[in-house]
Amino acid sequence: QVQLVESGGGLVQAGGSLRLSCAASGRPFSSYVMAWFRQAPGKERDFVATVNWNGARTVYSDSVKGRFTISRANAENTVYLHMNSLKPEDTAVYYCAQGVVAGGLRESEYDYWGQGTQVTVSS
Repeated sequence: QVQLVESGGGLVQAGGSLRLSCAASGRPFSSYVMAWFRQAPGKERDFVATVNWNGARTVYSDSVKGRFTISRANAENTVYLHMNSLKPEDTAVYYCAQGVVAGGLRESEYDYWGQGTQVTVSS
């Protein structure tokens, strides 16, 4: 059974930083693409970033490019989202996802999801 467990969310002031983690289990981590999505209150869930199986290829949404970095540690079965220069509009529940489509931007390209972790950025 695949499980994805996010952690690291919290309350931070604008301009601050957070690091989210997602621990995966249940199938060979290094074989799968990992991604982060987010959902703000009253809005649809949006793509944030994705990383391929070996970390060599990353894709970011325009809204976070240059501020967020996705990385993975295959030996630890963990994917990270390093978030810098946070803005109030980054406030959302952040979800980790696992799939097989390298560079996938759509929810439908990921078949397992975590429960989410709340990130709140105050102005």
